[in-house]
Amino acid sequence: MDKTVVVAVENRSPHPKYGKIVVNTKRYKAHDEENRCQEGDRVRIQETRPLSRTKRWQVTDILNSASI
Repeated sequence: MDKTVVVAVENRSPHPKYGKIVVNTKRYKAHDEENRCQEGDRVRIQETRPLSRTKRWQVTDILNSASI
């Protein structure tokens, strides 16, 4: 996918009854105009108009780069 990255957002919350931390992951397809993102980068995304059938987000900035 050219100019597209898949961003995984993890939400950690305790289970209502047992108290164990449960990790819920949601994946968003985001627009990356310059193809700057690499696998493992931490990014900030922002909602935008629909860019394709599944793309409704864009990458605003890269917080931490993955050192591979």
